[in-house]
Amino acid sequence: MDFGAFFFLATLEGLVQAAVLSLTALGLSLVFGVMRVVNVAHGQFFMLGAFLAWWITNMIANQPVLGFLAALLIAPLLVGGIAFLGERLVLKPLNYGPQSTIVATIGFLYIIQEVALILFGPDPRPVEPPFQFDVEFPWFGYSGYKLFVICTAALLLCATWFVMRSMRIGLAMRATQFDSETAQNFGIPVGRVYAQVFAIGAMLAAVAAVLIVPIQQAHYLMGLDALLLSFIAVIVGGLGSIQGTVVAAILIGLSGGILSVFFSPTLAKIVATLFVALVLVFKPEGLFGGKAR
Repeated sequence: MDFGAFFFLATLEGLVQAAVLSLTALGLSLVFGVMRVVNVAHGQFFMLGAFLAWWITNMIANQPVLGFLAALLIAPLLVGGIAFLGERLVLKPLNYGPQSTIVATIGFLYIIQEVALILFGPDPRPVEPPFQFDVEFPWFGYSGYKLFVICTAALLLCATWFVMRSMRIGLAMRATQFDSETAQNFGIPVGRVYAQVFAIGAMLAAVAAVLIVPIQQAHYLMGLDALLLSFIAVIVGGLGSIQGTVVAAILIGLSGGILSVFFSPTLAKIVATLFVALVLVFKPEGLFGGKAR
């Protein structure tokens, strides 16, 4: 395989990583942008989505397509429900204070991780892809499922953008993000918006996990990498900037996939961390973040 074909393969692998990271980081960015809450447990919602996908697909093991579609629908709803209850029962009574919510979400992190370890064990849990075929390019055949992941993530990102721009819930979220007190005065139920945003953020992470688990097996520690890379994307893109987060996630995912194919995954993480350091030094507000007044 010549360099051009090899680079094209690495780019496709990078797009798969970028697709999953974009959804995961978008959920984290929404929670911080609207609620000003640093959700340290975000990666555990990702991990929980992966295990629920494994559990659901195993319940419908004789029909992989139906099992996967059921997981894609049910797992995010269950994860979103858990996040909604956590927000109502823990974060709301804390009045969303920065320090207290960080401590609370750290508690979520360890609770979800230990419960997953008890219920599912320490061994990786594989999920069979819903379909297995290759799309033939001039140089090689490439997994049709991975292309499906890229396309599905792109559609979900577009759908999220449409909801944020055109639907009532999206307008309420944007108003709350801009000024929660003014939004409250205009009759927007800010507390309900916070609960919905926290649940939606967790659901986006769970959807990303369902998409990636046929490629990367479910494991009780998989949320840590998802959390780290999502934080990197949010910081690089600009805190609270949804557009910046998605662009940063695509750049990080692409570069990580290309470096992983040509060199090693460890080098990809080192480069991503150095990129964050450079952004913080030369543009502390992030690539798309507004300057503090």
